[in-house]
Amino acid sequence: MLAWSGAAMAQGKSDVTIVLGEQTDLLEPCMATRSNIGRVILQNISETLTEIDVRNNSTLKPRLATSWEQVDPTTWRFHLRQNVTFSDGSTFDAEDVKHSIERSMSSKITCETSRYFGDTKITPSVVDDHTIDIKTDPAEPVLPLLMSLLTIVPSETPVEFTRNPIGTGPYKLAEWTPGQRIVLTQRDGYWGDKPAVAKATYVFRSDSAVRAAMVKTGEADIAPAISAEDATDKSIDFSYPNSETLYIRPDDSMPPLNDKRVRKALNMAIDRQSFIGSLLPEGTEIATTVVPSTTAGVPKDLKPFPYDPEGAKKLLAEAKADGVPVDTKLELVGRTNLFPNVTEVMEATLGMLKDAGFNVDLKMHEVAEFEGIYSKPFQKGRAPQLVAAQHDNARGDPVFSMFWKYASDGRQSTLSDPHVDDLIKQATAATGDKRNQLWSELFTYLHDDVVADVQLFHMVSFARISPKLDYKPSIALNGQLQLSEIKFK
Repeated sequence: MLAWSGAAMAQGKSDVTIVLGEQTDLLEPCMATRSNIGRVILQNISETLTEIDVRNNSTLKPRLATSWEQVDPTTWRFHLRQNVTFSDGSTFDAEDVKHSIERSMSSKITCETSRYFGDTKITPSVVDDHTIDIKTDPAEPVLPLLMSLLTIVPSETPVEFTRNPIGTGPYKLAEWTPGQRIVLTQRDGYWGDKPAVAKATYVFRSDSAVRAAMVKTGEADIAPAISAEDATDKSIDFSYPNSETLYIRPDDSMPPLNDKRVRKALNMAIDRQSFIGSLLPEGTEIATTVVPSTTAGVPKDLKPFPYDPEGAKKLLAEAKADGVPVDTKLELVGRTNLFPNVTEVMEATLGMLKDAGFNVDLKMHEVAEFEGIYSKPFQKGRAPQLVAAQHDNARGDPVFSMFWKYASDGRQSTLSDPHVDDLIKQATAATGDKRNQLWSELFTYLHDDVVADVQLFHMVSFARISPKLDYKPSIALNGQLQLSEIKFK
């Protein structure tokens, strides 16, 4: 009995249990930019060439690439780390990087990674085992930054989604029981420092109060996201800056949402301030753009639409008089467990829209079904939809957001505006002050002239951390949880 107790206590000093609010439907490396996947595998199993060091002024630092340089206006050369192996024992080299790029960009697989590159054509070319050139068309001045999103897999990995991710990270997948738990264990032969965490078990509980209680009682060690109402213990609860922006995307490809007056009425129907300090915590900011205000090129003078339900009704009446079918049934689409109190926030939003005269119903979906609504190809025969979603951009440049959100060919865009497409193309290829100027022009055009979205909030998050851990959350926790950053007291 004493021997068993000692073994259990020793295990407790090296293992952690993490309770997440949303199940993982996939463990595919090229989908690791999705938070429910990234918190499990990004930089734990699957590593990238470069990495954003958010704890140190968001600097770009080496990961699997040790250095890089631009050899001509459209070509970047990356020098790769040597003596690195994958968890299956195979050796990491430039062919793996080439395959990872081609696989992520392939039309035979729907990877999230590719959407961040917009319509830029990426052509990798192996120089030698530890050197690779990446050519872009058009020029991509922030390619090293974009490489912080590309997860590297072995060259033998098939194009279709994998259920057993093989990576160069410090951990390997030991168990995945869908809907119940995921277990990662430390692996031998990792190129970097040995982390303190030997094993991590991920479990899933949709209720924030349950997640918080599990950490309080020692059943779990980390709850990356709990509601502000449940963050009641300052000794173990920590707020952290959230790079997510909550917004509603009207499908302006179909009536009545293709009328600017209707989109403006949507914006005027919502009392944003009433959410802050009630359903959303203090510190939440009202948004005017789909990215945080610290992002390059965000204009400082954009103003949120005023709360004016009577004004919204007048706009709807004006549009109706011109033949716009404003009485058409709309669908407000939300994602369950997207953030604490998401259902309550969506229900309150629904009430405000109805009060302003919109004919709208609310439909909440689990993550896999939601992604099928949110991204192209859009469902045929759908009702006009208002898709409520969060967008994460912690990397400081709009290039990670603008093409796939707003370009005509963007995966999550319902817009088709040549001026938007032209500004995105120009800004993506520009540098310095010119780049910021073009992004600023685009943000202003989308907000004032197009009224592309209903921008709502820049979000704030709370995490509960076991007192046995030496770990403080950062903005990165929104999309990843590097086990190597966790120490034990």
